Amino acid sequence: MRAVVTGAGGLLAAAVIRAFSPSHDVVALERRDLDVTDPAAVDDTIARVRPDVVINCAAYNDVDGAQDDAVRVLRNNALAVRFLVRAAGCAGAVLVHYGSDFVFDGRAGRPYREDDEPNPAGNYAAAKLLGDYFALAHPRAYVLRVESLFGEPGQGGTRQGSLGLIVKRIHGGEAVPVFVDRTVSPSYTTDVAAATLQLVTSQAPYGLYHCVNSGAATWADIAAEAARVLNLPVQLTPITLESVALKAPRPKYCALSNAKLAALGIVMPSWQDALRRYLTA
Repeated sequence: MRAVVTGAGGLLAAAVIRAFSPSHDVVALERRDLDVTDPAAVDDTIARVRPDVVINCAAYNDVDGAQDDAVRVLRNNALAVRFLVRAAGCAGAVLVHYGSDFVFDGRAGRPYREDDEPNPAGNYAAAKLLGDYFALAHPRAYVLRVESLFGEPGQGGTRQGSLGLIVKRIHGGEAVPVFVDRTVSPSYTTDVAAATLQLVTSQAPYGLYHCVNSGAATWADIAAEAARVLNLPVQLTPITLESVALKAPRPKYCALSNAKLAALGIVMPSWQDALRRYLTA
């Protein structure tokens, strides 16, 4: 199987490339290789490479910056997906696209399921939801919603994610500001990539899936567990969403349910297990 991975310089793409490379032909495309917002370039590249699966890891992830640049975030997180859908369709390829927990308003009292009604707030969230819709228009698409990604960067990669910054502060003996009112289901990129590989190679039913590590925690819980695993002292500085000046709204409760994946036999490890493996990797 030949897999094209877009956004190959990112954290998630690095894990996808590691997961697929041992047994499949992977064509990794960074932005300098393919600008997914250029429809002609997308058509030409996919037609030339002729992949069996297109895995879209390219995205605009500056949530606050998106509030000031609606056109850019729509172009990268929605229109680019539409271009990839068209090109994948012409090539007869499967499409994998990654969505976001931000499509929900955060008012739930339980982990969100795939059939829960989205209610995005902010330009980033709206663009990600539109990207989901465009991807699902492809008859052979997997849309995997992930959140709070953490993992090992690829060669030359520097992006750490929120958890990477927390761990860096713990190691440095610095105070760690953490949200006590934002609940998430962290996503270890290694586990997301493994689930992606299993979905694609097993030819599981196409559609929308939530793909995160199991369980839910506040960022204060996550930081405390990281310090425990590292056996290091930690000074947590509790903050709330209301106490910090953020341009874009964040959902307070956005844990996601993996029940649909589990029904296929793809059981995502707990976030605590994922965190331990990440910290001891």
